[in-house]
Amino acid sequence: MKTENEAGDVQNAHSRRLGALALGAIGVVFGDIGTSPLYTMKETLGTHGMTPHPAAVLGVLSLIFWSLIMVVSLKYVTFVMRADNKGEGGIMALMALAQRSVSGSPQARWVLAAIGIFGASLFYGDGVITPAISVLSAVEGLEIAAPQLDTYVLPICLVIIFILFAVQRHGTNIVGKAFAPVMVAWFLVLAFLGLRQIVAHPQVLVALNPWYAVTFFQEYGKLSFIALGGVVLALTGAEALYADMGHFGKRPIRLAWFCFVLPALLINYFGQGALLLHDRSAIENPFYRMVPEEWLYPMVALATMAAIIASQAVISGAFSMTREAMSLGYSPRMAVVHTSHEMSGQIFVPWVNRLLLVLVFLAVLGFRSSNNLGAAYGIAVTGTMTMTTLLALVVARRRWHWHWSAVITVGVIFLITDLSFFGANALKIAHGGWFPLVLGVIIFTVMTTWRRGRDLVVREIKQSGLALEPFVANIADHPPLIVPGTAVFLTANQNAVPHAMLHNLKHNKVLHERNVLLTVEMLETPVAEPDERMEVIEYGGGFYGLQLRYGFAEDPNIPVSLSRAGALGLDFDMMDTTFFLSRETIVADIRRPGMALWRDKLFAFLARNAMPATAFFQIPGNRLIELGAQVEI
Repeated sequence: MKTENEAGDVQNAHSRRLGALALGAIGVVFGDIGTSPLYTMKETLGTHGMTPHPAAVLGVLSLIFWSLIMVVSLKYVTFVMRADNKGEGGIMALMALAQRSVSGSPQARWVLAAIGIFGASLFYGDGVITPAISVLSAVEGLEIAAPQLDTYVLPICLVIIFILFAVQRHGTNIVGKAFAPVMVAWFLVLAFLGLRQIVAHPQVLVALNPWYAVTFFQEYGKLSFIALGGVVLALTGAEALYADMGHFGKRPIRLAWFCFVLPALLINYFGQGALLLHDRSAIENPFYRMVPEEWLYPMVALATMAAIIASQAVISGAFSMTREAMSLGYSPRMAVVHTSHEMSGQIFVPWVNRLLLVLVFLAVLGFRSSNNLGAAYGIAVTGTMTMTTLLALVVARRRWHWHWSAVITVGVIFLITDLSFFGANALKIAHGGWFPLVLGVIIFTVMTTWRRGRDLVVREIKQSGLALEPFVANIADHPPLIVPGTAVFLTANQNAVPHAMLHNLKHNKVLHERNVLLTVEMLETPVAEPDERMEVIEYGGGFYGLQLRYGFAEDPNIPVSLSRAGALGLDFDMMDTTFFLSRETIVADIRRPGMALWRDKLFAFLARNAMPATAFFQIPGNRLIELGAQVEI
């Protein structure tokens, strides 16, 4: 009996933890997709020549229903979430996982990197548009509650957005505690509002039949394809389900989606459809027209809070993706501030925060309404969805060992869906879709230029380096003046003498009694395993090699790692240790092969403004000596 009781207690504890994580996921993961009802029906049926005719309403509802089932439920929640990189999700983690599966093919790794980086670049575009369209859509409820206040919508939005970005430096821990209750209330209100309309007009439920989507395409032709670009707005935030998997786990996210979020969203969409079947004039803002007049002001306040939460999730995702990109070598180093002592995932990247604030302001002032922003939104979402599908298919084939027939079948189904949405949104490029595309191309250019430039610098350093083994032998035969202490030389090549060591020997005519060549390697996994974190090589004559490895979701801290090297026989006294580093000055040289001259100059600019490696690796400044080196690329 005792054993059964203990088993029951364990099961209850597990259920409580699962429920708590699912509740947390509702507050953080589903903010973006949860605010989509604010603008999806209005954008789909109220613009580009569409009218809320009953056939159009039922056809669009059918498309929304089956899109949520196919794209979110089947593709992301069931298929893509299987492709976790040691528990972590997101397109950068997926790219690293796919690259590991083709480790023997440099060309394939390069193609997968290009796919992943382009998807990540479009995600930054999403990070600009989500705060703008979410807050605008929420505050536009004032136009229904008090039309005389319509001139105040833009100023109110700008103030809210400024406050949202201003509080980022203080972290989301305090605000985050309110996320779950607010979003639970939001989804319950969504369901309640929709249910009232469905009960009054139950005939709307016939749209569950996919035939209404088919007849919609047959009847409306090109207009139906344009409307498909609006339907994709119901899917915005699907990427967050996968990206936040590392924080909450697969089961809590799946539980929250299927048991709570999906039903609430569907009930609300069908409620808006029921209202439009009864009153076509409600197309001006079908979401707020469902709200009783006496509830309008509280609803605007609740919608604004939900929009802020949706924006916060995307902003935090941009911070996390930037840290991963830095660790994987696709972004210049930037300052990363930890805003919580308990949760390492809560970070703040000041430079990214400032850039996003400026771009969101430009988006709000340039597009001026959620309708105009809707045209810009879809292209970023569908582009990232397509890139995610391609990477997940590689993982399915190479890591899960799916048969080719299964990969092709799943790929055809998902890619036809993704590319249809992308094509529908491509029609809106001239109407605002250019905005995230331009952002994506700029970020893609910066990320690929940085990676290629770093590769060229490392190649140049390795080619010009002096072989280590004969150097050590020569030092043993002709020793210079030896001073006490330990010198640590950061280097990318363990087989060559670091430039800083040569400069120190040439100008100061001394060597330390112990010289350690330190190489830091960032792995394609989020967290390094304990047995691969550190490797010590003894070269003899007081020379050692030390290899430190970190996962892309970790913060490299060299002093902390060195304090643990004693377990491998290499003790460090930090008060007796000096770090030497070569600071490269990049010179663009048109005569050298590599990149175009303008990319060489862009890389040189990025390198000058990047955070120093010493600060990134948390090396104390009072134990550091930097020696300059000029590198031509």
